[in-house]
Amino acid sequence: MSIEQAGTTGKAAESLPQLNRTVHAAAKPPVRIVHLGLGAFHRSHQAWFTSQAGDAAEWGIAAFTGRRPDAALALAEQDGLFTLVERADSGDSFAVVGSMVEAVDGADVQRLAELVSAPATAMVTLTVTEAAYRLGADGQLDTTASDVAGDLALLASGSGSPSTPLGRLVFALAARRAAGAGPLAVVCCDNLANNGTVARNAVAGLAQAWDAELAAWVEANVSFVSTSVDRITPRTTEADIAAVEAACGYRDNSPVVAEPFSNWVLSGDFPAGRPRWEDAGAVFVNHIEPYENRKLWLLNGAHSLLAYAGQLRGHTTVAQALADAQCLTAVETFWDEAEANLSGDAAGGADLQIPAYRAALLARFSNARIAHHLAQIAMDGSTKLRMRAVPVLLAERAQGRSGAAAALMIAAWIDYSAAAETFHDPLADEVAAANRLDGAERVRAVLALVDPAVAADDAVVELVSGLLGTCAAGS
Repeated sequence: MSIEQAGTTGKAAESLPQLNRTVHAAAKPPVRIVHLGLGAFHRSHQAWFTSQAGDAAEWGIAAFTGRRPDAALALAEQDGLFTLVERADSGDSFAVVGSMVEAVDGADVQRLAELVSAPATAMVTLTVTEAAYRLGADGQLDTTASDVAGDLALLASGSGSPSTPLGRLVFALAARRAAGAGPLAVVCCDNLANNGTVARNAVAGLAQAWDAELAAWVEANVSFVSTSVDRITPRTTEADIAAVEAACGYRDNSPVVAEPFSNWVLSGDFPAGRPRWEDAGAVFVNHIEPYENRKLWLLNGAHSLLAYAGQLRGHTTVAQALADAQCLTAVETFWDEAEANLSGDAAGGADLQIPAYRAALLARFSNARIAHHLAQIAMDGSTKLRMRAVPVLLAERAQGRSGAAAALMIAAWIDYSAAAETFHDPLADEVAAANRLDGAERVRAVLALVDPAVAADDAVVELVSGLLGTCAAGS
């Protein structure tokens, strides 16, 4: 339904019924998927794909929040229902998604354990952000991280509930083992290269540090599925809520806005079954790395570049930044570097259709009706750049080229880290300390927080140093 088709425009919001399964007739499928990281992206992507599966009536989702319970409280009032607003240049369309049947405060670890240990539960899906996996430079769990150490102490004592998504998941897997509920899949949906392996290393590392027998059970009974996810999902605004009221004739306190485009590529085993996500366009492959890199470098890499360069140049959204000729040139130059390392042998036999993918990205990024805010994308740069800029930089230099476009992304982040009024990053304190140094030593110290090997390369330090300030407004 489009806004033009709405028949309730002008009706006072307080007179409208609130969305629930009475207002919108929708049966509750049984819980077979447990999700950690209840947020807008999960709802626009995994929950939507599940609702579109041909066997959707068999697959319900129980979703747990991360740091705060707000989203769970709001969705619980609506029986888990929410409206997905697909926002195209031509207008909006609205659909109620009914696959989420339980929304739970992430702090309710006992309920999480109960659901994960239920025999009907076939998988746990994750959108807990890149920073939550707490892997060190060696790719293994950093057990010295304060939150990881805190959870290990709680798990060992049996006297409290873990506070991190990773700790909570391992606690729940221990409950499944104790219940004899059998194997299941953990499906990582975060923007990380080889994210199934990342999730495996994090979960197995924490399990091993707590209980070697649990770690052995995880190794034998839990499959880790890698995925590449793609759907631009900006934050919901009050105007979006009002648009749903006007178009749909009910109040929805938790609508989600997304672009019409969606993509999901998955690789791995589902020992307890899965929904028919392919009915909604999901693709299952044997080797996911080429698809991951295409998305991480071309889409996410461009997003990061625009986030830092765009804000330095006074822009607030992706569409605004892309309309800036200097930002557009920076993106296309970075894409040229990335494409050179996605083609041929690097594609692993996959038909990545890179020219068409780039053209589609330009169209998607230019959709001014999707207010994708750069400040949101800019968060957690020290983690994101390891996946989005560093691989392209290293690949270019291995081929005897400079990697200047990838280096510009890092330089823009360094400039942004010093200029931003609010800098959100898991290493914010360390970045601030590095920024107090001068010249090349400052650049080297900040680079070391992203990738120590890169920081040790004098030529890269010189390259990044020379690019500082080039994204400033008026430059």
